[in-house]
Amino acid sequence: MKKQLMEMLEARKEEMIEIRRYLHENPELSFKEEKTSQYIADFYKGKDVEVQTNVGNGYGIIVTIKGGKPGKTIGLRADFDALPIVEETGLPYKSKNEGVMHACGHDGHTAYLMILADCLIQLKDQIPGTIKIIHQHAEEVPPGGAKSIVESGALDDLDNIFGIHLLPMNPSGVVGYHSGFSMAGRSYLKLGIQGVGGHGSSPHMANDAIVAGSYFVTAVQTIISRRLNPFDMGVITIGSFDGKGTFNVIKDRVELEGDIRYISMEAKEIIEKEVHRIASGIETEFGVKCELTYTSDYPPLYNDPEITEVVKASLEAANDPDIKEVIEYPMMSPSEDFAYYLEKIPGCFFYIGATPKGVEKPYFNHNPKFDIDEDALIVAAKSVGYVVCGYYGLE
Repeated sequence: MKKQLMEMLEARKEEMIEIRRYLHENPELSFKEEKTSQYIADFYKGKDVEVQTNVGNGYGIIVTIKGGKPGKTIGLRADFDALPIVEETGLPYKSKNEGVMHACGHDGHTAYLMILADCLIQLKDQIPGTIKIIHQHAEEVPPGGAKSIVESGALDDLDNIFGIHLLPMNPSGVVGYHSGFSMAGRSYLKLGIQGVGGHGSSPHMANDAIVAGSYFVTAVQTIISRRLNPFDMGVITIGSFDGKGTFNVIKDRVELEGDIRYISMEAKEIIEKEVHRIASGIETEFGVKCELTYTSDYPPLYNDPEITEVVKASLEAANDPDIKEVIEYPMMSPSEDFAYYLEKIPGCFFYIGATPKGVEKPYFNHNPKFDIDEDALIVAAKSVGYVVCGYYGLE
């Protein structure tokens, strides 16, 4: 079956590229992917599978492929939402929706999985188990689509789950994995500081919210340097400080927004506790009123070591010219809502190199000039196909 599956995928490489380009031209934002979802659902019409639509809190789709023999049930997931970014690639198939762009590779994720799923459907009599194809909406915007799909109960029967992400860190043909905690969790903070405005010449008659806010920006960095274990990972970024006013007027109010990343739940709890403590301290020290909103978005992503070893062994045994190198990746600080699946279902999320050909310094995901080497699509399809075969012991 393995040889047959790979030959089928190779024969449909151009179809993967066509699908990816169609999706790239027609991106839709998280929770608004109605046409994308319909396009995916239409692809499975007439095929011998069960298709569930509108799964979770949006346009999620689950396609169930029942094998010809009894066995374990696994999930394969790809996301399909885009980002609010004005595309600057100049590609002939660039986004037709101004201000919306597939700048994270989700178009490629969906394209490879659609074709892989179709090939698995045709070979399903040889599969000793059940495969659920998860086309997931809204990965980019919390609370995301994954959490709601898990909570829907539609995946309660899964034994294990797998997913990939296209990354431009390596050229096509390089596949990366990491065991254990692999990607950071993420939280969000918004702080409103209310002081008393006044004339710049008379600060003693005012209470400067900008000074209090500036202290907060500096103080929260001590959480990372002085509260976290040096061997743990944490990042606090204050990405927005809205204090614009007039040069000679003391601001009465500022608003800050921040992004928090961590690789362990212990770090998550420490950071959250300390942010609240510092905000409370600023109220006392500066005599201002702090309005803090602190929400936890995605948890750290944990790859099950045993399942990751299955992925690694399957890929290393592939002996396929399209898969040139299998490497261990370091932990990474971006976040991914695939982590919600892995909180409940043992699995592995791994990486497919996709640096565009001839590019020395590629633009990373979420950049308006982000692009991929479309050869990475066949690498993704084959890699996940080899993992499926390795998991089920298919030769």
